[in-house]
Amino acid sequence: MQLLTIQRLLGILLAVFSITMLPPLAVSLFYQDGATQAFLTAFILLLVVGLVSWFPVRKHRKELRTRDGFLVVVLFWLTLGLSGAVPLFLTTMPEMSFTDAVFESMSGLTTTGATVLIGLDNLPESVLFYRQMLQWLGGMGIVVLAVAILPLLGVGGMQLYRAETPGPMKDAKLTPRITETAKALWYIYLALTVACAAAYYAAGMSLFDAVGHSFSTIAIGGFSTHDASMGYFDSATIEMVAVGFMLLAGMNFSLHFLAWRHRSIWHYLSDPELRVYLSILLLVAIVASGYLYWTNTFDDPWTAIHQGVFQTVSIGTTAGFTTTDYSLWPGFLPILLLMVSYVGGCAGSTGGGMKVVRVMLLFKQGYREVLRLIHPNAVFAIKIGDKALQPKVVGAVWGFFAMYVFCFGIMYLFLMATGLDLVTAFSAVTACLNNLGPGLGEVGANYGSINSASKWVLSMAMLLGRLEIFTLLVVLSPAFWRR
Repeated sequence: MQLLTIQRLLGILLAVFSITMLPPLAVSLFYQDGATQAFLTAFILLLVVGLVSWFPVRKHRKELRTRDGFLVVVLFWLTLGLSGAVPLFLTTMPEMSFTDAVFESMSGLTTTGATVLIGLDNLPESVLFYRQMLQWLGGMGIVVLAVAILPLLGVGGMQLYRAETPGPMKDAKLTPRITETAKALWYIYLALTVACAAAYYAAGMSLFDAVGHSFSTIAIGGFSTHDASMGYFDSATIEMVAVGFMLLAGMNFSLHFLAWRHRSIWHYLSDPELRVYLSILLLVAIVASGYLYWTNTFDDPWTAIHQGVFQTVSIGTTAGFTTTDYSLWPGFLPILLLMVSYVGGCAGSTGGGMKVVRVMLLFKQGYREVLRLIHPNAVFAIKIGDKALQPKVVGAVWGFFAMYVFCFGIMYLFLMATGLDLVTAFSAVTACLNNLGPGLGEVGANYGSINSASKWVLSMAMLLGRLEIFTLLVVLSPAFWRR
């Protein structure tokens, strides 16, 4: 294992990450909001630590192996979670414990959107901007951005790219060179962000809110600059803009790339995962809207429809924006919406959850077993579209699902052991493991009232969800450290 090369790379990446303190520092100076010292200190501290880590091993330029890539990704996300907490811990408004600062930082970088803060409307603009920016950086994955510049650093990037994007489609490249692939993804990501900010601004948001919410919308993060989230604006137009861009961000970004390159929407129309993704959201939105109107939760049909559609897309894509407290909606709706987050976005999107393609494969495999009971000697292939999948892909999906359930069960039991009730513990683990954010019970509005031990476990759940289980578990396994 190339430990010195890993140290060199982490030092460079930490020094680069320190630059992210400069935009909120500029915002603080512009608004004179009193948080300047916190961001300036964080910038200097992270830059110095990064350079000190890099300098002794600056001449080590060996190629990373696959195992090294997994370790770099895990260490990088852990380091960023702690580093991102520095300005939040140093600022005097709000005053945050170290646990709360790490929780907020990890929630932002993993695009979970779970928050421990209240009184967002009164916080310094620089702190609000920083939270939104963390989600935007984490949305496409800071490591994927790093892959685009790794050739300049003398380190190959394919191992990092594979570790950062686990799943059935991880080896698919949009361009012959992995660096060009990473750049292409970020160009699309940036273009969608600019378009989303412009649409929000045209719909009535202030420039500050439009930029901030475009960051968290395209990242499918869910952080807002207001306690009432999207409900603060009380605008159906803004909510529908959010719905449109959340749907786009929840799609596989390779489809956006292919549509742009070929100037055609054919790839959208022919993609089976996208059809299932849209069908699930449409079905749940119809059920939610109809039930809200039938139970007289909203007397106006249009209000019931737009509330049902917005909340379904927001929870289903794991963005986590809210216009109202959905946990108070009648009957089965809160649980239904929470369960949709397990499906999440498409593979290759910024969404969380298990991903649509995995749910498709699980369903197809289950149906194949039913057919085998009826026709024991028949051979049934599992296909996505017209392409038959190899058995190892299906096996990997079942392995992922098994570990997903196992990790959920362990963390669920731990949270209950700390004193949380059944609903709070269940929804908190669900929301954090799926990178969703808002839950039910005590965590319906925010996570500030739960105990510190639970916050650390949920921070780990966010990281597990962001790295899609295997990347983190690989590093934790004894076999990884054997020669």
